[in-house]
Amino acid sequence: MIKENTLIISNKIEEPGIPISEAKGALSNILKFKDLLAELTKIRITFFVSVTTFVGFILNNGTLNFDLILTTIGVLILAGGASALNEYQERNIDAKMERTSLRPIPSGMISPQNALIISIALIMFGSILLAQQSISVSILGLFTLAWYNGIYTPLKSVSSLAIIPGALVGALPPIIGWAASGGYIFDAKILSFASFMFIWQIPHFWLLLLLYDEQYKKAGFPTLSNLFSFNQIIKITFVWITILIASSSLFYFSSLSVSLVSNIVLAASGVFTLYLSAKILTVRKKEVFKKSFLLINAYVLLTLIVISVESFI
Repeated sequence: MIKENTLIISNKIEEPGIPISEAKGALSNILKFKDLLAELTKIRITFFVSVTTFVGFILNNGTLNFDLILTTIGVLILAGGASALNEYQERNIDAKMERTSLRPIPSGMISPQNALIISIALIMFGSILLAQQSISVSILGLFTLAWYNGIYTPLKSVSSLAIIPGALVGALPPIIGWAASGGYIFDAKILSFASFMFIWQIPHFWLLLLLYDEQYKKAGFPTLSNLFSFNQIIKITFVWITILIASSSLFYFSSLSVSLVSNIVLAASGVFTLYLSAKILTVRKKEVFKKSFLLINAYVLLTLIVISVESFI
């Protein structure tokens, strides 16, 4: 009787439930879709884009509120949609490059049609969120989208200097944040920060070029090596790194950063970054280029933290 009762009780528990194997399968599919979506939307890049939007907002407002959250999420989703659309646009080129061949579309993880549907859905949702802030914020978001997918992406296949106009894409998100907080978009403070972000993208991209020049050529992209020698590209890249660090002085002259401690930290980190980056001029190896690439990214991140903290003090 005990055994029978146990079986009966056991059956009553199991019958209404979902089999463990099916539950595991569903969870596995959810995790796979999450990973696919992260790759399709280039989450590491789009997350940083939303961070610069966050910084732009608090530089003017200095407080954490619902508008800040709404704007940051809106930009994150819109940027994710733009990135997914970019992967759709460059799917055939991505398949030719080792660096990008494992992206969702060329690897077969998702069809081009479904990737396009996801990108459009994200763009629409992100645009709706930004429209809740103001018309100007919505227009800035859509302009950034149009510049990235309509101007910069096709221009990369035509000109090796496409990154220069393309860098505008990285300068606009902090302006979106500033506008969402009620700031005047032509204020010297936000323009100094946007200029800094604009300049950063040029050595950022050209260091990538020093690492993957052959892959870019194989994919059919025009590269700087068609215009300059390898040594000249290194020197030009170092000049841009120098300009990037010098541009942080605009924060002081525009009164974006007035704290003595902040300016000392910015100056010291800039000199340190420039000193270490100079190694690319003498040791022309990929390991050195990669370290310099990571170094200037860390410098920019530290700069964002310093000016953000100052805005709260």
